[in-house]
Amino acid sequence: QVQLVESGGGLVQPGGSLRLSCAFSGRTFSNYAMAWLRQAPGKEREVVSAIRGNGGSTYYSDSVKGRFTISRDNAKNAVYLQMNSLKPEDTAVYFCATRYAPGTWYPIREHEYTNWGKGTQVTVSS
Repeated sequence: QVQLVESGGGLVQPGGSLRLSCAFSGRTFSNYAMAWLRQAPGKEREVVSAIRGNGGSTYYSDSVKGRFTISRDNAKNAVYLQMNSLKPEDTAVYFCATRYAPGTWYPIREHEYTNWGKGTQVTVSS
């Protein structure tokens, strides 16, 4: 059974940086696409970034493109989200999610993911 555990959230000032981590266990990590999603109060959960199982392709939403970087270490069974130039509107609970996707396709829509972590809070405020 797949398990995901996020870490690295916290309080940061506007313009600052944070690095989120997600530890994956239970299956062969490289066969799974990974994503980071977020949900702000009163808003729907959205995919902010996704990465293919072999790390060869990535996706970013327009709201984070150029500021966030997703990466994965298949030897450590972990995926990361480096968040730079943070804005107050980035404040949300950030979730790690995954789906079995051993080929070149990987999902970029929220409903296409099958397993979720519990989330970590990111607050951007002065």
